Amino acid sequence: MESAITVKGQATIPKPIREHLGLNPGDRVKFFVHPDGSVVLLPKVSASALRGMFKSRTRRPVTTEQMTKAAAESAVSRNPRRRHR
Repeated sequence: MESAITVKGQATIPKPIREHLGLNPGDRVKFFVHPDGSVVLLPKVSASALRGMFKSRTRRPVTTEQMTKAAAESAVSRNPRRRHR
């Protein structure tokens, strides 16, 4: 899938991607740039939505990378793919 960039730097997220991520008008997304140059787009999850999401048996600290990964996995699991008709 592809999308053109407008003169304002905007692009339309293709419908199958919006459906896969469960995005609706007004939702916000985050872009993550990895060291290899790849970019990942994920729905933005509010801090309040994360409350109670993690069940920790220990009180050891977690890294930002671990939290980002857990939030991304949760976002995908909460928005299962819809079948195309």
